[in-house]
Amino acid sequence: MSDDRTEGSLKKMKGDVKEGAGNLTGDSKLKSEGKADKAEGKIQNAIGAIKEAVTGKKEP
Repeated sequence: MSDDRTEGSLKKMKGDVKEGAGNLTGDSKLKSEGKADKAEGKIQNAIGAIKEAVTGKKEP
């Protein structure tokens, strides 16, 4: 898995946690930050997949 895909997955997980915490506490700002982190993670993961497809190999 490329670095972009790894970092994207981590950002998405962080977003899931933030969004869940925002839901539990009723903190709409934290919930919004979580959604933004999830979206950023998905995009970064997709960029990593595209890079892998173009180069035909996965980064170490």
